[in-house]
Amino acid sequence: MATTVKKGFGTMPVFLTSISTILGAILFLRFDYAVANVGFIGTLGIIAIGHLVTIPTAMAIAEIATNQKVEGGGAYFIISRSFGINIGAAVGVSLYLSQAISVAFYVIAFAEIATLPEVEPFYQMLEDQTGFSFRDPRYISLTLMTILTLLVIRRGANVGMQALYVVAAVLFVSLIMFFLGDTDYDRPANFLNHTVRKSIRDDFFTVFAICFPAFTGMAAGVGLSGDLKDPRKSIPIGTMAATILGMLIYGFVAFKLSMSASPETLNSGTMVMRQIAIWGPIIPIGLACATLSSAIGSILVAPRTLQALGKDQIFFSEKTNSWLSFSRKRDDEPINSTLITCAIAFIFIAAGNVDFVAKIIAMFFMVSYGAICLISFMEHFAADPSYRPVFKSRWYLSLIGALACFYLMFQMEFVSASISVVVTIIIYFLVTNARKTNEGMAMIFQGAIFQLSRQLQVFLQKQNTERPEDYWRPSVVCVSRNSFKRLGAFDLMRWVSHRYGFGTYVHYIEDFLSEETHQEALDAKKRLLKITSSMRSNVYVDTLISPSYTSALAQIIQLPGVSGHENNMLMFEFSKNESENLQDIIKNYSLLTSVDFDIMILASSEKGFGLKREIHVWISNEELEDANLMILIAYIILGHPDWAESVIKIFAVFPEEAIQSEKERLIEMTSTGRLPISSNNIEVIAQETGLGHKMLIQKHSRDADLTLIGFNDDDVENDGVSFFEGYNELSNVLFVNSAKEKEIK
Repeated sequence: MATTVKKGFGTMPVFLTSISTILGAILFLRFDYAVANVGFIGTLGIIAIGHLVTIPTAMAIAEIATNQKVEGGGAYFIISRSFGINIGAAVGVSLYLSQAISVAFYVIAFAEIATLPEVEPFYQMLEDQTGFSFRDPRYISLTLMTILTLLVIRRGANVGMQALYVVAAVLFVSLIMFFLGDTDYDRPANFLNHTVRKSIRDDFFTVFAICFPAFTGMAAGVGLSGDLKDPRKSIPIGTMAATILGMLIYGFVAFKLSMSASPETLNSGTMVMRQIAIWGPIIPIGLACATLSSAIGSILVAPRTLQALGKDQIFFSEKTNSWLSFSRKRDDEPINSTLITCAIAFIFIAAGNVDFVAKIIAMFFMVSYGAICLISFMEHFAADPSYRPVFKSRWYLSLIGALACFYLMFQMEFVSASISVVVTIIIYFLVTNARKTNEGMAMIFQGAIFQLSRQLQVFLQKQNTERPEDYWRPSVVCVSRNSFKRLGAFDLMRWVSHRYGFGTYVHYIEDFLSEETHQEALDAKKRLLKITSSMRSNVYVDTLISPSYTSALAQIIQLPGVSGHENNMLMFEFSKNESENLQDIIKNYSLLTSVDFDIMILASSEKGFGLKREIHVWISNEELEDANLMILIAYIILGHPDWAESVIKIFAVFPEEAIQSEKERLIEMTSTGRLPISSNNIEVIAQETGLGHKMLIQKHSRDADLTLIGFNDDDVENDGVSFFEGYNELSNVLFVNSAKEKEIK
């Protein structure tokens, strides 16, 4: 029977892990260089800009951590449970690699002590006694890494925490001695902004890139989330306290350095802090403790991130996932992930130079921090009622943090930033392919898009209550009870809404609302959504249950426009072989004309839309108001790729004496209106041809793939159903009635 491991860490380990990583190698080795090159004011700028990233990230971590149960995996867990496993894994792998390589970075930094003059007698003594030179710092690095590996594997996080308390105490003592120290430096009047000569001075962003890793440690404590008693309490308090204290200490250190040494001395690379402290040796000891504590923090955090990735099954092999997620029973230690982490550290320590890798580490940290800030911002903007954190940040702080992360990445090092982004994207696609799901990406901006859509619709409604006709565009609502029998109406909707218009397709179920019909409506909507996905259409689909066609139309007429653009057109469909639908439309025509909507009625035939090569528009003197709308509809349909090879032909039926003038008018209108209609495709036919109107249309348009014919209220009132019948030789016919004449400019 497995024993239950108690999770006993409180807030202090989170604080100590974070602060000891913040006050790390950069503070002792490179901060004097920063003050020398950009001055005290410039260094404060580096601290301020760096904390434009770290403070919003710390607040975002605190916020997200108090909204959900935080388990093992730290920052990875927070990202994956907010953005989804796929994106979480992409960022998480990058985060893990940066954490694992950070172990090597800190251990190599520890070995910098070996280059100090004070150590030279020790090296000489070893050489005299053994006859072998130990001056290569990698000997110290590899030895220290071996000791750390054995300690962590044998004792786990507990020995790390015990050591952390000791090294953190020494670290703070070294800082106190540094602040109490003084030098004989004769400060000039402008010492706060005094820098080395311009010819040997590095620019601001070069210095920033070197110093930024100093600020990346504030999330180190989050990695202990799986070992905490109360993560919701410990993570916010520990992280925020470490971030704020670290920022203050860096500011005071910069001030002390600028007061105590010349820029040339600070730029000498001789660890000037030793010369300032009241007891010089405490600074190398502090460096040793800072790098050692950072290495311990990283060697504890990185395996827990890798273990969490394994638990989420993000790797290709189930055996690999199981092996990486394994925990030792006696102390719940991620032993296998620790072995992998230590192996990675040994590889980079053996390489000896991690300058380029250190830049990649900083970039991956920036990607992680940017993602965390983005999560917080999107959660605020989405206004999800389930998002109820105890600690609350501000949306604008999170947005600033996210933007600052990605901006600074490319300012610091374009190549490294590009590599980190590309690697993260590649990992995302590999994980998505392995998991066979894209739900994480699909869910990222959903709530925010809902909010943005709402705000835009409200804005459009307020700004555009009256729309001029020359800004007309179709916003069509189609209702059909035959959605799965005939796709003609849906096809027409997707062509109209592809680029220029908006379409809402409503599947009508004639019945009373009940549990059964509600389920039927849900199933129908799923089928429609599947169709829209396969066709890549921009049509918004819905269902409607109503006991009568009349009541259904009354509801549909009052539907709000889904785009913020009010609906202005209704579309219906009937089969030439079945008149039932057409009869329902005619019976309710007076209801349709109660609002100023344009009306389209599609007569579907077995020919469908043919080869999609020709669209014929028929204009007559009786339905002249419909002409411009029909031409515009034909033009809009032509904008869809399905009709890319088609042409529009206009046939106009007028008295013989008006043929020439009408043709000139149509040519002028299509030319000035910039419509893709050749003058050769405009034909005006005399009314006295001896053929009836329907016979005339069928004669000229029998090979058309879509024929548009106008109609008016009198046609419906006088002829009823018969007006729309008798076109059996044609492909699909679209009857169009314009509520108001449209102007073509």
